[in-house]
Amino acid sequence: MNRLANKVVVITGGNSGIGFAMAKLFVTEGAHVLIVGRRQAAVNAAVTELGDRAMGLTGDLADPSTHDRVASWVAERFGMLDIYIANAGVNTISRSDRVSLDEYETQFATNTRSVFFGVQKIASQLRDGGAILLTSSIASSKVFEGHAAYAGSKAAIEAFARSWALEFNERGIRVNVISPGPVDTPILSKLGIAAADRPAFETAVAGKIPLGRLGRADELAHAALFLVSDESSFVTGINLNVDGGMSLA
Repeated sequence: MNRLANKVVVITGGNSGIGFAMAKLFVTEGAHVLIVGRRQAAVNAAVTELGDRAMGLTGDLADPSTHDRVASWVAERFGMLDIYIANAGVNTISRSDRVSLDEYETQFATNTRSVFFGVQKIASQLRDGGAILLTSSIASSKVFEGHAAYAGSKAAIEAFARSWALEFNERGIRVNVISPGPVDTPILSKLGIAAADRPAFETAVAGKIPLGRLGRADELAHAALFLVSDESSFVTGINLNVDGGMSLA
């Protein structure tokens, strides 16, 4: 439908999982997409799969200098940006009494600091009437065992979004949040779930979701498309749970 025809989009963490699904959908909708990630090989592979409307940049998103490079790249290549999606995130599951300083710092650096300074650095290059989307999690409001630090890091960006929705209002830039529930992405294996235990894990989690299954990355991508496209032109400052109803259970 070309809902993003010739729009310029930046997606952090766009080389895998939900971010990659967003990039893939947005390219098919006519956008030029810059994905930003930490691993060069993964970024290169994603760009190759996405095609000639996609570009990649590698850097540590917890480092504000990476966001300076993103802003410079956008300025040199396109001049201005239409959509900024802060999607990159990490999660280390651990009870609060066992969270190390390094685990805490890593989650807040990647999930929180990177979002704040990513938006700060790119704001002057966002076109009036553009859109900002932040990826949070239903863990920010629904308690899951071992998620205290992660939940706090995500709750902070929801507070950012509420402030930014008003701060950017005079420029017509809409700011929204998308909060996934459990989604079938590679991050599940990074949480230490062995391949042999995966079916039992998915069955147990699905049993806690009213719709009876994990979400798919493409379902999150379509929700994101709604929030950054003109279809949601009267929507700003919201947090959309895309969780199969899990936050209600």
